[in-house]
Amino acid sequence: MTDRHRAGETGARIVADEFSGVYARMATGLNELADLHLGIQDRMAVVMTAYAGGDLSQDMDRLPGELARITSAMDGVKVNLSAINAEISKLAGAAAGGDFSVRGDESRFEHAFRDMVVSMNGLMHTADTGLAEVSRVLGALSSGNLGERIDSDYAGTFGQLKDDANHSVSQLAQIVGRIRQASDSIGTASQQIAAGNLDLSQRTEEQASSLQQTASAMEELTNTVKQNADSARQASDLAADASRVAEQGGVAVGDVVATMDRISESSRKIADIISVIDGIAFQTNILALNAAVEAARAGEQGRGFAVVASEVRSLAQRSANAAKEIKGLIGASVQEVDAGARLVDDAGRTMQEIVGQVRKVTDIMSRISAASQEQSTGIEEVNRAIAQMDQVTQQNAALVEESAAAAESMKEQASGLTSTVAVFSLGVEPVQPPAPPAARIAAADHVRAFGAARGRSRDKAGDWATF
Repeated sequence: MTDRHRAGETGARIVADEFSGVYARMATGLNELADLHLGIQDRMAVVMTAYAGGDLSQDMDRLPGELARITSAMDGVKVNLSAINAEISKLAGAAAGGDFSVRGDESRFEHAFRDMVVSMNGLMHTADTGLAEVSRVLGALSSGNLGERIDSDYAGTFGQLKDDANHSVSQLAQIVGRIRQASDSIGTASQQIAAGNLDLSQRTEEQASSLQQTASAMEELTNTVKQNADSARQASDLAADASRVAEQGGVAVGDVVATMDRISESSRKIADIISVIDGIAFQTNILALNAAVEAARAGEQGRGFAVVASEVRSLAQRSANAAKEIKGLIGASVQEVDAGARLVDDAGRTMQEIVGQVRKVTDIMSRISAASQEQSTGIEEVNRAIAQMDQVTQQNAALVEESAAAAESMKEQASGLTSTVAVFSLGVEPVQPPAPPAARIAAADHVRAFGAARGRSRDKAGDWATF
């Protein structure tokens, strides 16, 4: 059993039943002794485990005799742990409450516990002095003094806190310096903007006056173009009417030509008929001559027939003469009709040319009318655009006045900002804002002088309107 216990088998026991008499009682006693010591060890393990976990409410069992030393030692451990715990709790509570002036009693402890209290006191001292310096810098910052810095050396987090605090104050000092410089620059720029706005306002007023004059001229031009467009429209209508009349005249001339052609054709037919009548009279004359010859042969018996034949011959001759005269008249009439037809043809071609020219004139007048209408529309649009430009110019004038007021307000705000940051002391000489370029100053002076000169000239002339 002893060997097994040395090997760590604390549960090993002597089997008492294998013995008898004194040996059995010895085995039983040894087993009970082993159970006693192992029970004490188990209880010590439970209590120490509780102490290791921070539970100091456990107590070691009250052991008799020499075993009481174990109880006393365990009680001493509990007392020391409770004391160091109370000391640490006191320091932690004070730190949690913001009081870093509290210190632990180093004399109450020895060895590691004393080192622990010394370390805690060092931590409280470092926190106390570090936070005091931070408070000093922040107090100076709250009073406007940006020249204070943390000068002591610290390690770790407090060193980082020192660096961050000093860097923050330096950054704030730079920002305040830049704000001062920017506010001064803004004040200078606002003055230049105000001068430029004044000159721009004067230019805008002049432009507005010019636009009003241009608008009046464009209105007169619009009326003139409208009148021209109306005249062109009337001329186009007259040309269209003339074209229609010319076309109607052309149609009438065409009808006359057709009528003359029909008359000429009828005259030719009459001439043909007269030619037939002339032929019949010639044949009748020949027959009458033959009848007279036959009557002469008949002697006394044919005398009456000869008289009739003579009359018939005389009638045939008169008919032939009449037909000849009629044929001459018809021929002359046909010639006159042909001449008239040629004249009518010429008149028809002339009328066609006139109609074509009138159509061209009508087209030209239509294009002129359309162009005049487009010009009228375009000028109206230009007039509206000028009116809009006039309105925009007036709005620009109002905006310029607002911009001037804004520049003045910006100047006042810059002055107020300068006064606000003036409460901060940077600990160094204040940075002077850079002077504006000489060219800009000269340009601003020139603008102001030029605007003043123009204002005096306008005052003398008295010929401009104020918006």
